[in-house]
Amino acid sequence: MSAPVIEVAALRRTFGRFVAVDDVSFTVEEGEIFGYLGANGAGKSTTIRMLCGLLAPSGGRATVAGCAVGKESFALRSRIGYMSQRFSLYLDLTVEANIDFFGGAYGLIGRALARRRDAVLDLIELGDARRVLTGDLPGGLRQRLALATALLHEPRVVFLDEPTAGVDPGSRRAFWRLIRELARGGTTVFVTTHYMDEAEYCGRIGLMVAGRLVALDVPRALKRTWVPGRVLAVRGRDLAAVRTAVTDCPGLLAVEPFGATVHVRFSTETPSCEAVTAALAALEGVTVESADVSLEDVFLAVVTNGSGAAPMGKG
Repeated sequence: MSAPVIEVAALRRTFGRFVAVDDVSFTVEEGEIFGYLGANGAGKSTTIRMLCGLLAPSGGRATVAGCAVGKESFALRSRIGYMSQRFSLYLDLTVEANIDFFGGAYGLIGRALARRRDAVLDLIELGDARRVLTGDLPGGLRQRLALATALLHEPRVVFLDEPTAGVDPGSRRAFWRLIRELARGGTTVFVTTHYMDEAEYCGRIGLMVAGRLVALDVPRALKRTWVPGRVLAVRGRDLAAVRTAVTDCPGLLAVEPFGATVHVRFSTETPSCEAVTAALAALEGVTVESADVSLEDVFLAVVTNGSGAAPMGKG
């Protein structure tokens, strides 16, 4: 088995007395889509900036694509691609001119640049728009162009920091098709996102809370560990009454608002199931249906607990 393409051990970054990243450790395999989630200020972007060689670690160590972070920055940057939260494109240049500019920054010239230009334009399906001004493109297409510029030099690892923020759902789906295609080709994708539905596409997910990596696993295992039990979605006009109705039920694990519904989570043991379903059946003007545990449920559980220990409770 080959060595992980990213290895992080006790990585730390402080700004004065503030600890932005606190002794974080993990590995990422080649060709993996690795999701890195957390609330604003949790340390996601700081971690990425260190792994890209843009910010020196305060402690710990990390290697990315065989390069020691903080020691081999020049070699590192030739082996990774980076797409930031904000598009780094020149809006007054054409699609093709933007690609040529970034290709030159990566040392691509002549036939090598032409070959990669055509390849990435084909990948993002913008070959017919190569002479269009970038500023005239819709946001979703600009996003794909920004990804293309990060892939010109065929990096082993690409870092995507909130790449679909502010983009419509259709464009987000198209962008994730590109990500999955990259991973199938062997490129490692390290991505942060606020969209929990997108996180479902990741092979593994790390969840950051206040600079600490609190949870790390495949989505299914995270759901099983952090949100055990059965979930019912309750919909109605008086949702405040739901909490009152089930408060004293044995085996109750959580009652949480979820969009226009309330999610009631409880143990799957028979006494708990019977007590909760009976209490909800007695309410007037509500509808009850089974609900799947989502990564949003996991995120809320991790952030609420925040201690690094999975919640107790039987499933």
